[in-house]
Amino acid sequence: MEPRRGLKTLKQGKDSDLGWYPPNASWINNLSDIINGTGVHGFIFNSSELPNGIPYRTYNWCNMPHVRQSEYPVASSEYELEYVEVIHRHHKRTPYASNTFPNESFTWDCSDTHLFTYSEPLESLETTLRSSVPTYWDIFTSPSNPFTPAGFPGTCLFPQITNPGLEDSYNHGANLYSVYHDLLSFLPDTVNESDERVKFRVTNNPITSQVASMIIAGMYPSLASASTPITLMIQPPSVDSLEPSYSCPRAAELYANYAVGSQDPQWTAHLKASAPLFAALDTISGVSRSDVGWHRSWDHCFDNLSARQCHGMPLPCSSSSPKPQNTTRCITQTQADAVYRLGQYEYSFIHRDSKDSLRAAVASFGVWIAELAQNIRDQVSGNSGIIFRHNVAHDGSMARLLAVLQVETMVWPGMGSEVVFEVFKKGKGGKRYLRVLWGGRVLRSSVPELGSIDMLDLDVFLGYVDGLVGKGASKIPELCGVS
Repeated sequence: MEPRRGLKTLKQGKDSDLGWYPPNASWINNLSDIINGTGVHGFIFNSSELPNGIPYRTYNWCNMPHVRQSEYPVASSEYELEYVEVIHRHHKRTPYASNTFPNESFTWDCSDTHLFTYSEPLESLETTLRSSVPTYWDIFTSPSNPFTPAGFPGTCLFPQITNPGLEDSYNHGANLYSVYHDLLSFLPDTVNESDERVKFRVTNNPITSQVASMIIAGMYPSLASASTPITLMIQPPSVDSLEPSYSCPRAAELYANYAVGSQDPQWTAHLKASAPLFAALDTISGVSRSDVGWHRSWDHCFDNLSARQCHGMPLPCSSSSPKPQNTTRCITQTQADAVYRLGQYEYSFIHRDSKDSLRAAVASFGVWIAELAQNIRDQVSGNSGIIFRHNVAHDGSMARLLAVLQVETMVWPGMGSEVVFEVFKKGKGGKRYLRVLWGGRVLRSSVPELGSIDMLDLDVFLGYVDGLVGKGASKIPELCGVS
């Protein structure tokens, strides 16, 4: 199969195919199935725990499958694991304030979680070093403040990782440790603040740090009991490659031309087809039909409903919508399922089905991809003692990564969704190979030279990355229009 579209601003690499390949056809990218179908095709949206008998590989928006010991595909003994880099989306949270309905009546209580925020000097102007006192936020509203805060009533920030989301984070860390320490004897028994073997990285959004603190506790519980601080690597917000938040006008223009807010025929077709659902939900939620932000995609509604259901909360009702006397109209599970199907369709179109998705993802996430490649090169060449890197990111980070890898079937990366890059050395010659795990299983790419990324010649992967983004992300400034 020939690539249907390449990166016109990049020259074809000598040994690398840089073309865009479409994803597999499925219900996710079939508009007729999305609009006329029912249910969610076995996907889970209402609990971190899978029902009895449901296989772990099942898509669970609330707590996505990831590497764990019982399902881990152990490599042949001829391969020696040398380097691991993990990137995953944070775990479940409250919705963003912008995704809450105008009049939320359900109280969301986060009094079971402390949000710590404090700084501590490493040097003091005084003779005696002064230590700070750990402090945490206590969310409250004042009866003297006439303004109503955005979000649900209660004691939460919107967003923040919830207590159940922190529990999922802890278990995620414990699962990783059970594989890479207990099963493979790869991770060290413990780490400290200055350890150069294991590194953790977060974005500027506090929710990734909230998750990282529990991931580390799950991996190394003794650190939590000893209150041992661990470094979280973070880039300045103006250049952060992990979120990503660096300036990339051309990528933003590409997305704007075919995705959210665009007049692209395929994009507008799904909005037109789902207009009756918008109207029905607006009547119950109180969202104004003239509010463009709520009607140019299904993102807002998806976040609102899925956050509720992941935490066992009821779907929203309205006591003011037109109805028979003494009854209340509520969003039904059938309507919520339709929203979830539409969200999957949108993410597949934005990040895989559109012919422009590869170009947009390469430009907007190419810096992190280049950093990954350099991390691998540094470890393989002996220039780095780091053997394990862990990045806590967002759905936009994960979706762009999957777009660059051209995953065969695209989904909206749910809470805790994970991609793991494993570098192996084989035999005395020291030839290196790469395996990529998506949701704990080998990732399959639509790119023929990548295919099932299971002991792929590392040079093939690095050639693909270099062809797209350049060593040191040298091609990204031009691709972004900021050179």
